[in-house]
Amino acid sequence: MKIGLVGFAGSGKTTVFNAMTGLGVPVGFGGEVRLGTVSVPDARVDALSALYSPRKTTYAEMRFCDIPGEYGAAMKGLSPRALQQIREQEALCLVLRDFDNPALAVPPDPAGALEAFGTECLLADLDIVERRLDRARKERADPVEIAAFERARDTLERERPLRTVPRTELGRTPFRGYGLLTYRPLLVLLNRSEARAGEALPPELATRLDAVGAAGLALSAPVEAEIADLETGDRAAFVEALGLREPALERFIRTAHGLLDLISFFTVGPDEVRAWTIRRGTRARRAAGRIHSDLERGFIRAEVIPYATFAAHGSEQAVKEAGLLQVEGKDYVVADGDMLHIRFNV
Repeated sequence: MKIGLVGFAGSGKTTVFNAMTGLGVPVGFGGEVRLGTVSVPDARVDALSALYSPRKTTYAEMRFCDIPGEYGAAMKGLSPRALQQIREQEALCLVLRDFDNPALAVPPDPAGALEAFGTECLLADLDIVERRLDRARKERADPVEIAAFERARDTLERERPLRTVPRTELGRTPFRGYGLLTYRPLLVLLNRSEARAGEALPPELATRLDAVGAAGLALSAPVEAEIADLETGDRAAFVEALGLREPALERFIRTAHGLLDLISFFTVGPDEVRAWTIRRGTRARRAAGRIHSDLERGFIRAEVIPYATFAAHGSEQAVKEAGLLQVEGKDYVVADGDMLHIRFNV
């Protein structure tokens, strides 16, 4: 899953990327997208690993893309290249500057940057939707597709992002392949100074994010980078001294994971404890295919233990003795935290 980090020049976007990935990408370097893979923190994986003592522990992962800041500090206009790079992402994370930057003459204006970015995305989407509508009508395309694009056009003309419209109302299939930016899930990251690292989002900004269908949180990228550089044993005390419950980047990664409507199921054993990422609503046979194509092809059944049930009883054997092991077929919808053992034959 790819999440694109975007932001106007000086927002601290690349510092956020470096804190997450540990890659140390130079700020303002080059015009290419930088990629980094991040593990999704999960206390359930920690607990399972402690119990099974496997040779390997694998967390769910997400890929973050640091998209070059070709949109400038003046918040005027996304370049065609930047638009194309943003369209290639499955979700977007907009970094807003909320600190003084000596390199910039303008003071921080998070609300203004949010509106400027939103307007650029709305206009870019409206251009695509109107051109597709014109072509669809000339080609006498499927009336269902035409109706969907008409609803999209009307929504954009009312200055509403497409993500704010329920999927049941707008439909999903007709928009695949068009790279509509306001249809993408959006996470907004308010990047603050070190002195304000523990402050929450301002209520007015939180209200505006809710109105545009976005999630949001606040952090200080330099502080998070410092936390990431500490030894694991020293992090908790440092975080507590700042008045934080946990590193903000852990909340950020979990929020981004949820933003894409992703869940995790687990496989366990002495060789590996592993979290597998799937879309919410995925059925058991398709989930088995995430592990290996042979398991999907030869699927017989899934033996399922919900994590909460496992945690309450302490072992697989205790769950079985309590009669709580679930035996499910191919159409079972896998739930977040399910522990799966796939029976198959090929």
